[in-house]
Amino acid sequence: MKVSTARLTFMDVAISRTGLLWDAVLVVGFACLTAAFGQISFWIGLVPTTGQTFAVLLAGALLGSRRGALSQLSYLAIGATGIPYWFALGGPMGIARLIGPTGGYLIGFVAVAFVVGWLAERGWDRRVWTAALAMLAGEIVLYVFGLSWLAHFVPGNTVLQVGLYPFIIGDLIKVVAAALILPSGWLLLRRFKG
Repeated sequence: MKVSTARLTFMDVAISRTGLLWDAVLVVGFACLTAAFGQISFWIGLVPTTGQTFAVLLAGALLGSRRGALSQLSYLAIGATGIPYWFALGGPMGIARLIGPTGGYLIGFVAVAFVVGWLAERGWDRRVWTAALAMLAGEIVLYVFGLSWLAHFVPGNTVLQVGLYPFIIGDLIKVVAAALILPSGWLLLRRFKG
């Protein structure tokens, strides 16, 4: 008999609803949250940093691997329709954004949410250090997808200068924020739920 090592995610414990309709609400809700956070930006030097990847990390951690990945797949599907102000920082809309230079990062959102969710299902989101490692793993996955695709658009010797180095500080801020928020959320949940 095989024993599962997966645990309930934060949303499973916080809201004791189940069923396909509830899962659909969470998936679409987090797709919309990713779009909303994509419209929030701040500048670190000359580089705009959005809240978009923060929402992706949270989607995985709060929903788990499958629902988190589905939320980001939904985000991409809705964005592919060309809805305005869906993807971050303007630019081309619809499918053009997905096949453009940042398309690899966007496609990577699905894998990021899955990986972070998988780690959260194993309890990595319940302590600061393991939550930070889970978020860092998600960021690494994001850069593998993003930089691999970006290499088709910029000279190979500039890929890291264009697609990685300028974003490290902003992404580390998001990793730290998520690593502090998630264990704090679990602590509050334990106090309220007993």
